Amino acid sequence: MITIKRAYEKPEKSDGRRVLVDRLWPRGVSKAKLKLDAWEKELAPSAALRIWFGHDPKRWSEFKKRYKAELKTHAAELRTLKKSAKRLSLVYGAKDAEHNHALVLQEALGRLP
Repeated sequence: MITIKRAYEKPEKSDGRRVLVDRLWPRGVSKAKLKLDAWEKELAPSAALRIWFGHDPKRWSEFKKRYKAELKTHAAELRTLKKSAKRLSLVYGAKDAEHNHALVLQEALGRLP
């Protein structure tokens, strides 16, 4: 099972393997507080795409298309991540729970065999 969780939410045992999927470290959160198992920076959107998107919901549809295209270049890393645990939590820092890259990444991982 693959879930997503904001970096500012309290870690729980039910999270399983916790992987930060942001290129930048979440502000104001210590490494100890996040309790991560890994940090997969390369699976986050490129800096150029992140800046272009700017968390603007009007750009969400186009952002998803562009990010999915970027993820195609990381097929091996995606397969490795999916196989890394039965229960996987993708940890992200964005405030918007409905328009963030972790949702796109969760969907991409869910489509893998």
